[in-house]
Amino acid sequence: MQAPAYSGLELLATAVLLMRSDRHIAYANPAAENLFELSRPKIVGHTPLELFGECPVLLAAIGKAELRGASYTEQELELGVSGKPKLHLTCTVSPVDGSDGTLLLEFRHIDQQLKIAREERLQEQQQANRDLIRSLAHEIKNPLGGIRGAAQLLEGELDRPHLIEYTQVIIGESDRLQSLLNRLLTPHRLPAYRRTNIHEILVRVRSVVQAEFPAIDVTADFDISLPEFDADPEQLTQVVLNIARNAAQALSAATTNPAIRLTTRVARGITLAKKRYRLALAVSVEDNGPGIPSEIRDRIFYPLVSGREGGTGLGLTIAQTFVSQHSGTIEWESTPGRTIFTILLPLEMTRGAA
Repeated sequence: MQAPAYSGLELLATAVLLMRSDRHIAYANPAAENLFELSRPKIVGHTPLELFGECPVLLAAIGKAELRGASYTEQELELGVSGKPKLHLTCTVSPVDGSDGTLLLEFRHIDQQLKIAREERLQEQQQANRDLIRSLAHEIKNPLGGIRGAAQLLEGELDRPHLIEYTQVIIGESDRLQSLLNRLLTPHRLPAYRRTNIHEILVRVRSVVQAEFPAIDVTADFDISLPEFDADPEQLTQVVLNIARNAAQALSAATTNPAIRLTTRVARGITLAKKRYRLALAVSVEDNGPGIPSEIRDRIFYPLVSGREGGTGLGLTIAQTFVSQHSGTIEWESTPGRTIFTILLPLEMTRGAA
C-alpha cells in the first residue's frame, strides 16, 4: 500500500499505523515516524513484535478490537523500539470498514493527551469569561452614559467652583470606565485579512516599545526566509504590542540590564486548535524580568487579572482573542530572569476561524 492512498492521515497530529490482517504494518504516517524515531520504510512491512519486541499489552488490545469488531483503547501502554527509551502511550485500535481485516492503530503520548484536554478546558473557560465580560460591558454602557450626561447638565447649573470639581470627577471617571468597556468589547471584531509581513509588524512594535521605554534594550532576531501570509496586521500588531508592553512594565528599575528580544522562526508539524499544520509561524517575546507571579499563573489570560498594580488585566485577554481568531495559540514559560511568550500562527490560513 502506498502513502498517497492515505493522504487524509498525513497531517494528523497523532501517530497512526495501519496493520493488515496478517499483522504486518501497511502504512505509517509522519507523526508515527516522529514518535517512534523510525522512517516509514523501517516500519512498513514489519509486525509489532518485530518493531517493539515483546508487547503483550498491545497485542491484547489488537485481539480485543478484532474480537469485538469495534474500537478498543488501552489507556496505559509502555512501548519502545529497541535501543530507545520506552514511551508511555495510549493506543486506540479500530477496525477499518471494508478493509478485510485491516486495523488502525492510533498512538498518543499520555502527557500530550493531558495537554490537549487542559487546553480544551482552558479555551472553554476563557470563552465563557469573554462572553460574560461582553454581556456586563453592554449592560453598563447605557447607564454610564446617563451618569455622564447628568453630570454635564449639573455642571452647567452650578456656580460654585468646588462643586464643579465634583462633577468633573464624575465625568472623568465615566470617561475612564467608558474607555475600559470599549477595550473589553473591541476583540469582538473579526480579522480583516490581507497579505502580511510579520517583520514589518515587529519593527513597528520594536520602535514603539523602545520610544516608550528608552532604558530597555529591545533587540530582534528574525528569520528573513519567512513568507508573507494572510492575517489582520492591525490585530497582530496589537497582540505583539500588548505582550511586549507587559514585558517592558515587568522590567522594573531593579532589573540589571533590562532587555526584550523579539524572535521569529518557522515551526514545523504544529497542531493548533486540533488541526495539524505542516508549517507555522512562531513569534517570541522574551524578557529578563522577574517572571510571572505564581498566584496568577493559571489565570494570566483571564480578563481583569493583572500582576501589576494599576493594570487593567486586558492586554493578554485581547491578545489571546485576536490570536484565536487567526487559528493560533499563545504559549508561555516563566522563571525569574526569563519569561517568554510564543505566538504560534498557521502559515496556511483557513479563513473564518473563530
